[in-house]
Amino acid sequence: MRTDAEQRALRKARWAITAQIAVVVSLLVGVAGGIAYGMLLSGQHADADRTLARTIELGPASTPPGCVWLFTPVLRAPGGPVRAGMPIAGLNATVPSPGDVHTERRSIGGMTYTIRVENRGGVVSQAYFEEVYQIQDRSSLVFGLVLAEVLALLAAVLCGRVLACRAIRPLEDALRRQRTFVADASHELRAPLTRLHTRAQLLARRSSGRDAADLEQLVRGTRELGEVVEDLLMSAACDRPSLELVELGVLAEEAVAAEAVRAGEGRVRLAVTRERRPYVVQGVPTALRRVLSALLDNALGHTPPGGSIEVWLGVPDERHVELRVRDTGVGFPAADAERIFERFARGSDGDGRRFGLGLALVREVVNGHGGTIAAAGHPGDGATFTLRLLRAEPT
Repeated sequence: MRTDAEQRALRKARWAITAQIAVVVSLLVGVAGGIAYGMLLSGQHADADRTLARTIELGPASTPPGCVWLFTPVLRAPGGPVRAGMPIAGLNATVPSPGDVHTERRSIGGMTYTIRVENRGGVVSQAYFEEVYQIQDRSSLVFGLVLAEVLALLAAVLCGRVLACRAIRPLEDALRRQRTFVADASHELRAPLTRLHTRAQLLARRSSGRDAADLEQLVRGTRELGEVVEDLLMSAACDRPSLELVELGVLAEEAVAAEAVRAGEGRVRLAVTRERRPYVVQGVPTALRRVLSALLDNALGHTPPGGSIEVWLGVPDERHVELRVRDTGVGFPAADAERIFERFARGSDGDGRRFGLGLALVREVVNGHGGTIAAAGHPGDGATFTLRLLRAEPT
């Protein structure tokens, strides 16, 4: 059964595909209609020009075609009343020399006319072509194109909806299988992890000294692993975890303590630098704990024996809390400062180094909390990761 969040996402994807198909079909019809309209207009203008040229060539002695008027200095055709505004005396000046021809389109008395002025052997003639029927033809074409556009758009929406449903169906199946796998795997892991956590607690209570401290770290690790499993179950159900007030300083100290044994075995100094003040942010504790764990894991993996790792916390302004993980390890080229947060990105310095998934997941979690994370480094001179989150008022 799909969750409400998945249904909304899939519905949005269907409509997005449908809209894209409709837009493409609409644009194709519009382009085809524009080409047809342009060809009709060009043909009408060419036909009007040919008709006027032939009318002037035949002269007033021959009756002009319908919707055409011819004016010479002494005669006009056809006979009868002259349309208001014809002829236009000022146009004669446009053809001062024999053989000159001038053509334009002008509105006279609310009607559009194609006008040809020609100087034939010193005699200037004006011919007028009324475009009433051409305008009607263009209006009919525009109406037909609009109707075709509407029908094509409706057909595109219907067809696009069907195609979108078919295209999304494999995605629905994949999401269902993925959610089922995550839920089943997490459920199967929950029981053995609970038993392991309980046994670790019993051993920690019965032990003392150094063993008790190590077992306490084991208890904490199993608890964190159980939290990861719970988060996976929530993710499979598409439930959004609730935000809490989180003391980032406490999480940093716990993360450093959890990595203390590993750092000691690698002869790497690991320390927390902070003021004794609250560093409270609003977020998901388990997710932020994994962010700190991933940053420390990255630093330990790239810091040679004898190096050091410092976790620094501060308040750069009244609105933010800042955490930096600074190491003295191998560093990275400045060109990789953004690429290291990409999934399975490779380094640009030719050593074939891969950055894996850890830092990519760190950025996703930080962005989901409304924060930012940036990296700075130099080959052989260590790296610094700066995490900045919105500050929350402690209760």
